[in-house]
Amino acid sequence: METFVLTEMLMPLLCARAGNASERHLACTASSGLCKTATSPCKILKCNSEFWSATAGSHSPAADDAPEFCAALRTYALCTRRTARTCRGDLAYHSAVHGIEDLMSQHNCSKDGPTSQPRLRTLPPPGDSQERSDSPEICHYERSFHKHAATPNYTHCGLFGDPHLRTFTDRFQTCKVQGAWPLIDNNYLNVQVTNTPVLPGSAATATSKLTIIFKNFQECVDQKVYQAEMDELPAAFADGSKNGGDKHGANSLKITEKVSGQHVEIQAKYIGTTIVVRQVGRYLTFAVRMPEEVVNAVEDRDSQGLYLCLRGCPLNQQIDFQAFHANAEGPGTRRPAAASPAPAAPDTFPYETAAAKCKEKLPVEDLYYQACVFDLLTTGDVNFTLAAYYALEDVKMLHSNKDRLHLYERTREPPGRAAAAGLSPAPWPLLGSLLLLTLLPGLLEAMAA
Repeated sequence: METFVLTEMLMPLLCARAGNASERHLACTASSGLCKTATSPCKILKCNSEFWSATAGSHSPAADDAPEFCAALRTYALCTRRTARTCRGDLAYHSAVHGIEDLMSQHNCSKDGPTSQPRLRTLPPPGDSQERSDSPEICHYERSFHKHAATPNYTHCGLFGDPHLRTFTDRFQTCKVQGAWPLIDNNYLNVQVTNTPVLPGSAATATSKLTIIFKNFQECVDQKVYQAEMDELPAAFADGSKNGGDKHGANSLKITEKVSGQHVEIQAKYIGTTIVVRQVGRYLTFAVRMPEEVVNAVEDRDSQGLYLCLRGCPLNQQIDFQAFHANAEGPGTRRPAAASPAPAAPDTFPYETAAAKCKEKLPVEDLYYQACVFDLLTTGDVNFTLAAYYALEDVKMLHSNKDRLHLYERTREPPGRAAAAGLSPAPWPLLGSLLLLTLLPGLLEAMAA
């Protein structure tokens, strides 16, 4: 599930764009490198992305650019040598090495020399292409989709911490969702996250990998893939570009690095969407602002049951946060009771310390504050305090309803029931369990008789 979209969609795209044999060789190498799992120590993907970014995807430089192109190739070769030990036996790595040798031979590049990475193509002038008078109107969402209608209603979804989900309908859930899960899956883009245990054997998980696929759209953008992993938050798409490709409205999709290695923002103006990806500590956070029309643009709504931002987490993946919180609140409590849904890490904070640390960053005791306390109790990682803080900051920037920034009632119910009706979740599962425990001794006596 983790790589099927990359294998089926991205590889043909990158290979098709390539020209001569060596270019096709490296293009297909770059695409195959995308299919690695989050735990792979081989960093050939990083080498590929840096080379494509440095050369703007060009493998046929002009005569004046040849020295700079050779410098980029030497840098590429140096990067592959540094990751050689961890990439032994990796097909993408060995393909890249052979491709570099071929290109250095074709362009008469010496193996010794400078290894700088200047960009050969100039960046587009400031301002998005859809703002130009000759740009396709379809590449500006508010102009094209709502020319004769009111301003679109924007919604927000976010995922952070261990992990906590705020859906497009402002339901707030704490979930297990270990492994690969789709956050968004509509006619315009796909977003998939991979959550891994914070500690071996721990029930606490956090997002270690994020893949975003922007689908090909009319005259605006080519298909683009953005992929982030732990300790690798690229400032470019997987092919090294920073916009939507070669189409006339390509700049209606742009990626901007706000803080190197920590904060990236992607603007998809052709669908009125803003995405924020952060790395906080070792793990990733995700936030998006998207029009309702785009959110609901799905071919078959019945098949969107695992679209987490729209439907929430499945009931069997939701954690009863309030029961956990109650168990942990006792004076001097260091870890939750055995019946809690998520066991604590070996070196977690006492409840009072966790609450104090979270209060420093999150003075309002809303669900973001509670999520912060939960994460410190279950992981012992103080970086989760910042994850909750930045998640709330992203809400302030992206949410269209400023009266709904803070949430106070956690949602834990089957999708489409109480939340759809605007009702508080009923405590039936808990009451049913208590009733069963009450009746169990009598039942056992009857069976023994």
